[in-house]
Amino acid sequence: MADTAAALDLCCFAYISIQGAPSADAVLISSYPSTWTSHYLQKQYEKIDPVIVQALRQPSPFSWGLGVGPTPNSDMERELFDEAARFGIRCGFTIPIHDSRGAIAAVTFAADERRSRFERSIHKHVDVLQLMAIYFHAHARRKLASPCEIDGIILSPREAQCLQWASEGKSAWETGQIMGISHHTVAFHLDNARAKLGVRSTIQAVARLASAKSGI
Repeated sequence: MADTAAALDLCCFAYISIQGAPSADAVLISSYPSTWTSHYLQKQYEKIDPVIVQALRQPSPFSWGLGVGPTPNSDMERELFDEAARFGIRCGFTIPIHDSRGAIAAVTFAADERRSRFERSIHKHVDVLQLMAIYFHAHARRKLASPCEIDGIILSPREAQCLQWASEGKSAWETGQIMGISHHTVAFHLDNARAKLGVRSTIQAVARLASAKSGI
């Protein structure tokens, strides 16, 4: 997704999945700085983020930021927007996803200012961006499905996600950036997965995961 967005002159993206309401646990996958995504989830900003609140209420895409779309009303919301701005996230285009299973998610393409090139790209590729959002949501839902069982051993959703990204060649640092957690947390989940599966290396754990998925 990050490479495709960049090819369309969209510098960064974020996908957030919320199971039905802001009070549910959120999953954030993005090309934003990992420091920001970790902070966002730790502060549970998805519960008060005006962009997410609007995405929960309406199915149609919308622009926001710098005087456009949903604006912060409370001190906490203003703090959220100010902190995001310090990471270069000042405006964007968000595509809500309300699927048939009741899950609600959103894909956002963001920028540090409302440049004409950013606006032109959104306008020109709006249909493509909506398709990208839908396909990415379906892909993420498969990856985030829980629980994961391997030969009768149950892995937590996070353990399975970290193993899945490892199987695609992602380092702990890269996985952390994708999942919005620190690389230490990724290493913790991989350690747990290896211990549960009784193997010494992540490669062996990935092989067990692949074998289970293929039914071998």
